[in-house]
Amino acid sequence: MRRRHSLLSFTMAAAVALTGLITASPVVAQQFQVLYHVGSDVIYSNGLVRDVSGNLYGTTTNGGTFNAGIVYELSPQSGGIWTETVLHNFADNDRVDGDQPYAGLAIDGAGNLYGTTRFGGPSGEGTVFEMSPQGDGMWKETILYNFGSTSTDGIFPYSPVVLDSVGNLYGTTFEGGTGRVGTVYKLVHGANRWQERVIHNFVPNAQGDGGFNPYGGVILDSAGNLYGTTTACQCSYTNQGTVFELKRISAGSYAEKVLHYFYSSGVDGYNPRASLAFDRRGNLFGTTNEGGTSFNNGTVFELSPTALGNWKEKVIHNFSGTTTDGQGPEAGVVFDAHGNLYGTTYGAGTYGYGIVFELMPSGSGSWNEVILHNFNSADGGEFVSPVILDSAGNIYGAGAGFVFEIMP
Repeated sequence: MRRRHSLLSFTMAAAVALTGLITASPVVAQQFQVLYHVGSDVIYSNGLVRDVSGNLYGTTTNGGTFNAGIVYELSPQSGGIWTETVLHNFADNDRVDGDQPYAGLAIDGAGNLYGTTRFGGPSGEGTVFEMSPQGDGMWKETILYNFGSTSTDGIFPYSPVVLDSVGNLYGTTFEGGTGRVGTVYKLVHGANRWQERVIHNFVPNAQGDGGFNPYGGVILDSAGNLYGTTTACQCSYTNQGTVFELKRISAGSYAEKVLHYFYSSGVDGYNPRASLAFDRRGNLFGTTNEGGTSFNNGTVFELSPTALGNWKEKVIHNFSGTTTDGQGPEAGVVFDAHGNLYGTTYGAGTYGYGIVFELMPSGSGSWNEVILHNFNSADGGEFVSPVILDSAGNIYGAGAGFVFEIMP
């Protein structure tokens, strides 16, 4: 049964003061508004997706009928009102449904939604699910896969799934697999059911270790190669994660290559917990939750391919953890049409609840930061999910029980 609630969106600040760390860019007023308060008991509202009609879809890690999380839809109405519809309440410990989604959703061309739950399923070790619109206003949930179904399967997916051009799903698990420290998997839609295949097992090995315990998901390039991050590595006592590539050798075979090892050296970032993003030139961008030159408050980094086939890393922003900057980004970054980057941090900012930031390339290889919003206890904050942008440059995101929009 669908529950429907409505709440008048309201402007939190007609002109939010923007604070840059080092920027010559003009300060432009932004309009921030809360679109919906998902629930005061919700710990995390996860990443959003947007359909062609402008509806937003997301998940929460807890809350709902069984306090095991929900899938929800937010639909814009006239007069600035957004209407929420709860599409699904996850059941707690029933060994049939999923339990506690930690990531946002993916959407296909038909409007079907795909996601993961950290727990649930027969083994209690996570699921992949689909939500399908039924044409009568109702939605149907289907469990596509239950993790832990074999002794060598991945378990505990924290990350979202991504779709390729033919509708296959890809994602990571934090644990499980032959090395018991995580996998990259693929789900292929067969004639009557979805079939899962582990396409990479992370295995701790001090010699040539490719990293392990992936928290973020993967992304694909046009050739079908996969890219992602791991949070840990045994290469040396200072190593704290990797960026990896899974190069597609054939239809069913991939070879791993580590593009960068992160080191807790006080200069490099470390502990990357999010998915990556490509720019138009094929460079990779991401965040680290810790490290950098500013007391381990995290970084934004760029990885660029070289003529010799290697990748060169550059830290483009070090978070200071002060009232004029963010701290500890959990989520990745996204690009707008002009090549500017947008993201969130879990902490710091004026009120200590994190920020929404923009990084603009200066043309000389450096990037200038502008803070678009400082979160407080009344409008969310403590963000673990990325933002999304629409074609008009509006920014949407979801935090601790709130969904917001920032309009340029």
